[in-house]
Amino acid sequence: MVIFYVVIIIAIITFAMLYRNFVDLKNHDEGTDEMKELAGIIRDGAKTFMRREYRVIIPTVIIVALIYSLLMETVSGLTFILGATMSSLACIIGMRGGTYGNVRTTNAARVTGAMSRTVRIALMSGSVSGYAVPAFGIFGACIVWIISGGMKLDATGHGLLLQMACNPLTMRLTTYSLGCSLVAMFNRVAGGNYTKAADISADIVGKNVHNLPEDDSRMPNTIADFIGDCVNDIAGNVSDLLESFVATPVATILIAAQVFKDNYVILSASCLYPFILAGGGLLASVAGVQYIILKNRKQIKVIDGKEVEVSREDVDPAEELDHATYVSAGAVMVIGLIAARAVFGGLDLPEVFKIGWLSPWVAAVFGMVSSVAVGKLTEIYTSFKYSHVKSLAIMATEGEAFVVTKGDAIGSRSVLPPVLVIVVSMILSGTLCGAYGIAIAALGMLSFVGTTVSIDAFGPVADNAGGIAEGCHLPEHIREITDELDAVGNTTAAIGKGNAIGAAAFATVALIMSYIGAYPAADFSNPMTIVAVIGGGIIGGALIEYFTAILTDNTIKAAKKLADAGEKQLTDNPKILDENEPDKPNYEEIITMASDEALRNMLIPSVLALVAPVVCGFLFGPEFVLGLLGGSTIVAIRGALFMGNSGGAFDNAKKFIEAGLLCKLGEDGEPLRDMEGQIVYYAKGEPEYVAAHKASVTGDTVGDTRKDVVGVALDIFIKTMSTVSNTLAPVFYAYRLF
Repeated sequence: MVIFYVVIIIAIITFAMLYRNFVDLKNHDEGTDEMKELAGIIRDGAKTFMRREYRVIIPTVIIVALIYSLLMETVSGLTFILGATMSSLACIIGMRGGTYGNVRTTNAARVTGAMSRTVRIALMSGSVSGYAVPAFGIFGACIVWIISGGMKLDATGHGLLLQMACNPLTMRLTTYSLGCSLVAMFNRVAGGNYTKAADISADIVGKNVHNLPEDDSRMPNTIADFIGDCVNDIAGNVSDLLESFVATPVATILIAAQVFKDNYVILSASCLYPFILAGGGLLASVAGVQYIILKNRKQIKVIDGKEVEVSREDVDPAEELDHATYVSAGAVMVIGLIAARAVFGGLDLPEVFKIGWLSPWVAAVFGMVSSVAVGKLTEIYTSFKYSHVKSLAIMATEGEAFVVTKGDAIGSRSVLPPVLVIVVSMILSGTLCGAYGIAIAALGMLSFVGTTVSIDAFGPVADNAGGIAEGCHLPEHIREITDELDAVGNTTAAIGKGNAIGAAAFATVALIMSYIGAYPAADFSNPMTIVAVIGGGIIGGALIEYFTAILTDNTIKAAKKLADAGEKQLTDNPKILDENEPDKPNYEEIITMASDEALRNMLIPSVLALVAPVVCGFLFGPEFVLGLLGGSTIVAIRGALFMGNSGGAFDNAKKFIEAGLLCKLGEDGEPLRDMEGQIVYYAKGEPEYVAAHKASVTGDTVGDTRKDVVGVALDIFIKTMSTVSNTLAPVFYAYRLF
């Protein structure tokens, strides 16, 4: 039990670092009065949306909590509420970090003109989210463990109404994870609808109709998009990754409780190790992120006898973020190795540990390596440093249909490599120490999630910073700094999405294996059992497609309404587009409409993951649910990778063109060069450039819904279904219609 108190202390230390970074962030100047005003609109809009969203979330959480306490286990309703609370606190605090950091990032670029100092502020802002995710997640899990008195296999619990026997600890941990999942689903569905409806409508009206620059504040929908970046890409992402981070140790403990139930010493060690790894990963994340923050602070040097404030030069933001990842990953590897020796060394380990006490550590390393590899593969397909995005930008010169088709091909091509990495890692970790190894690999993949989320949150902060620079009409050289950060941020966001679905694959497989062990073994000699599993698999795959359709339809409908409202403002008041003394648009109208549409469309898709396995389980039994989980997982992993990577490629192809990097090609397909051998680029006013840019905007519009609405919700969907199924597996076995 001492270890759990130690992990709580680590979480409290992380809270202190989070607070220190937040205070340091707020102490930086916001800039001009116009910048302060725009930042205030974004901040207030985000807070208002979250308050309205929680008017729906809180009653839903209470209802579900009552069901679990009444029917399953008396305390499980409270642990469900605890999970929802931890997730909510993390996303609200993370969003505050983003809404205070965006304008300060812009001002750092304005005042210092230095990439290093701008990166520092953006990463400091991201660290508020990054530290909150693992700190709140593991803090709550440790509380659940302590109040339950640890793992007791002979303990039984039951609900206030039904006497359905269950293990109190595993039920409480599972419902704690489920509470995190429900909040994540609400945040992703509502936040995705909000931001992409605003973004798509701003692009359609602002760019394609009125030829306005990216993030021009004369287009009222643009400001709603800035708010959407905060409520989806920060708050939604925080609750998403926290849910994944919590699900993996819970899955590990569920597996351990089934596999090692006959050896309490091994069971105790197996339950202890994931918490040590998570706590160590928390320390490693703080070390990696703070290293970059400190490295890029202002430096005082004595020049000609005078103290002068200077900045680091020639900073590549992508390299800085990579260094944070490498430091964190290296540190957690060392901590994990020491912990494995301390926990498993000297024990009489079962044969499933193929290389003794090293087995769980090597499995965790496979997960860590998978995380870095999936991230790098995502970068290759979504960054305009590489050929895929460049070829997509060049294809824009051929028209919209070619752009969409090429983007689809890039998305489809991007699925196989990360899936191979995930499956090979899964097989190797399973070979080393069975189902427990797969669960540990999932935890390894998310062990330094504090760094991953800090880097991921860096993206929307940089995006907002660039928008504020454009909206406040700051000089071009400032926008050049924020644009470079934004392009890097697009890639880091895609990497975060890739890691989320990769971790979901590991965690869901572990949860499915736990689900299989939660009820008597299925009789596969019975043909109807096979029919049930296959039928469930088909329905599971179709359910993912149906979920995708709901989210896409809702977003497009909302975008159409916002586009019409934005166009009406510009038509009714032409002075809004006056370049000298423009009237201010009615931002509040568009912000309110975006909120209303997002909240109206939030409830049904959010609870679908809760309801689907319950209905299928009571109708057709646990074997059908097993197929449902398997089929939905296979389709969701493919869909999330395709959508995230194609969407990221579409977005960065547009930015590649807007950065003036689209070159002219000769008949041989090679870039044209002038008499001095320099590559010839399209000028922004040329008809070919205008047509290519318009085609790329269409591609980005297609990709927006994919990467920021559907793709990001699929990993939560499959983990939520798996978690619900784990809590109800015995009930499905005892009570089913067919």
